[in-house]
Amino acid sequence: MILVTQPAAGPLLGELLPPGDKSISHRALIFASLAQGQSRIRGLLDSEDVQATASACRQLGMTDRFEGDERIVEGVGERGLQPPAAPLDMGNSGTAMRLLAGVLAAQPFDSELTGDASLSRRPMTRIVAPLGQMGARIETSANGTPPLKISGRSDLRGIDYESPIASAQVKSCLLLAGLYASGHTSVREPLRSRNHTELMLPAFGVPLVGDCGVKGGSHLAGTSLRVPADISSAAFFLVAGALVPGSDVLLRDVGLNETRDGIVHVLQSMGADLAIRNRRRFGGEAVGDIRIRYAGLLKGVDIPPELVPSLIDELPVILALAAASQGTTRLRGAAELRVKESDRLAVMARGLETLGVGLREYPDGMDVEGGPVKGGRVDGAGDHRCAMSFCVLGQVASAAVSVAGCENIDTSYPRFVDDLKSVGGAIGPDGSGDHRG
Repeated sequence: MILVTQPAAGPLLGELLPPGDKSISHRALIFASLAQGQSRIRGLLDSEDVQATASACRQLGMTDRFEGDERIVEGVGERGLQPPAAPLDMGNSGTAMRLLAGVLAAQPFDSELTGDASLSRRPMTRIVAPLGQMGARIETSANGTPPLKISGRSDLRGIDYESPIASAQVKSCLLLAGLYASGHTSVREPLRSRNHTELMLPAFGVPLVGDCGVKGGSHLAGTSLRVPADISSAAFFLVAGALVPGSDVLLRDVGLNETRDGIVHVLQSMGADLAIRNRRRFGGEAVGDIRIRYAGLLKGVDIPPELVPSLIDELPVILALAAASQGTTRLRGAAELRVKESDRLAVMARGLETLGVGLREYPDGMDVEGGPVKGGRVDGAGDHRCAMSFCVLGQVASAAVSVAGCENIDTSYPRFVDDLKSVGGAIGPDGSGDHRG
């Protein structure tokens, strides 16, 4: 799918409720499926990725229904899962595949996890190896990629795992497996990754052991949850509001988890006029309303490597922001971007170069020289975050920007085009990008 953007004819104005947090939505469905009793979830993201998770959970025995704006989930208990009749297709979702692998490795039945072409290229050794230390038996392709063929077993043993990478998916996978294992399971990371699992486990009645550990045999109980708006989706409008002259945009109910708010710090360090109000909590998750107003051209910065885990999903749009700012923005410590839905560093570098942006690419990052951005045709490579980043940058280009490879935007933000139009953005399919909402 191709989207075409035009330079915004005026400021972006208005307020939005971004879609529910994708990371939290995956976890809420999986945890509710494993819980004994009923869970009620508000604000769940309705996207292709989360739909894939819901479908897999149903195949494992979960039942769910809607009551108004709540998703009612009837859990089966951690020992009540049923063998799936067919491979579980996780679509484009690495989160769902890695978390469910931890659960399924401990079941008394065999299972298989598959995904689309993009997911089938993503590395799974990072979970297969530590799960193997726990006693799990999982086969991958020769390259360590999906499909995952899991030989279920009920005798996993807890481990104290020192992860070589900061990955919430690895951490969550092992903690879920640890619920079924003998003894304790704990995970240590070189840098702190997002902690949604650590916050959600106590909400389902499972106390943490230390900072990041669980005791085998712990039981989940049904609960009520409210999912915050996704800061990764809000990020596109934070950047757009910071770039388009005269803009004033309010984003409501945005998750401000301290392991996810790196983009707030980056924007403020670049000189953005960003204010947070109405701070509160949805369960254990910090939430607030974010107002972004245009404050002139922002300045390039050196992004601290220790901040990278807290903004890993926002880095594509931050690179787009850097392209239209003053001076040089330097990013290091982001090699993880190479193994996302695409090689995001390569995809962003090729697209930015096409739009006349000066840059230098490194194995783990990029230097971006800010300046005027010209129009042109770029390829989002089927990666939702890269595609949306180019669409945002197109609002301040000197001419139309045509973005190919937008078909996976629905995996995380089905309303993206409509929401951008609603605040005055210029975007549309196949040449209709001059339409303003």
